[in-house]
Amino acid sequence: MKNEDSPKQSYLLRIAYTAEKDLKDLQPKQYKQVASKIFSLIRNPKPHDCKVLKREPDGYRVDQGEFRILYYVYEDQKIVDVYRVGKRNDDEVYRNL
Repeated sequence: MKNEDSPKQSYLLRIAYTAEKDLKDLQPKQYKQVASKIFSLIRNPKPHDCKVLKREPDGYRVDQGEFRILYYVYEDQKIVDVYRVGKRNDDEVYRNL
């Protein structure tokens, strides 16, 4: 009998208008890197390098290069909501939450 791994269930990816605006400000190379990381959340919303946000229920952050991606994971609905993208080296990404 073969032991086959079942494919991971995909999550629905939603990108908030605020994150969309953040992405539009990136240079093409940075945009490609960050977008790739965001799309990887569809298959694995909690990668090994993600961190839980202290003050946000269901909130996570993950880094890609010099950028940080903030998002929510709703397990019961299988949804990933990306709501901010910003530079890691300043706290701008956490402002206006």
